[in-house]
Amino acid sequence: MLQDKFYQVAPNPVFHDSGSLYVLFTGESQTAPAHRLGPKIYDYYLYHYVTEGRGQFITENRTYKLSSGDSFLIHPGQLVSYVSDQQQPWHYHWVAFAGEQAAELVRQTGFCADAPVARASQQTDITNQIGNHLSAMLQAFYTQKDSSDLGALGYLHLIMAEASEQLTQQEALPGAESITRRTVKQMIHYMSSQYAHPVSIEDMCSSIGYNRAYMSRIFKKETGMTPVTYLLKLRIDKARQLLRERPELSTQQIAASVGLTDALYFSKQFRRFYSVSPSQYRASIQRPG
Repeated sequence: MLQDKFYQVAPNPVFHDSGSLYVLFTGESQTAPAHRLGPKIYDYYLYHYVTEGRGQFITENRTYKLSSGDSFLIHPGQLVSYVSDQQQPWHYHWVAFAGEQAAELVRQTGFCADAPVARASQQTDITNQIGNHLSAMLQAFYTQKDSSDLGALGYLHLIMAEASEQLTQQEALPGAESITRRTVKQMIHYMSSQYAHPVSIEDMCSSIGYNRAYMSRIFKKETGMTPVTYLLKLRIDKARQLLRERPELSTQQIAASVGLTDALYFSKQFRRFYSVSPSQYRASIQRPG
């Protein structure tokens, strides 16, 4: 693997290993031709913004060709590679972030694992601002001041706001496709806010005003999952987080906290997604060494 021609990174001077939302580090690089990272996975969100050049972002399902002004978001646990162009290797900035509210921020922005790319906006001030915010965050971390931790959160929200505007513009397609995507976003927002309650897909469809069969069809087309599976996985992922972060809660309490009142059903579905029971998963993360 060729080494980057230019590389700098700065960690957050305030250490975090838990919290609602926090920035881990940020950096920038002018890569060498054909420079490749991956295939690999990360355990945090990692956003890249391309300032110059070209490259490819490769997921398990798709390859995206990117250039100046484009950006991509790597989700935790997502197997990815990215490689710079042979003739015009890219220069990019990145920021890594995590926390209990990180997934919600990503959802509000409009990114998802199956749609991780925001294309360059026709409004050049938007794309310029993203690069400016990332540069400012990097410089703030170099000061090593504790206050830069709070500043980084501000920059992160500004970056995600600009990316959200890019995503909104690229989804402003004519006719049914635009309506379909907006409807699916409504469904995801509904499930993300109501997963802890005993809601059903019928309740969601009724609240949004669509037929269940139609909603299920367009949701699976956009996300690759049925609404039932998506809601269940959302609940199980939230439970997994609670198993890590709230050891004082029983498995039954955690199940109830994510809207699954039947502890046996919860255990069965947890094993379905993660191949271990909730208690086995908790024991594995508490085991020393």
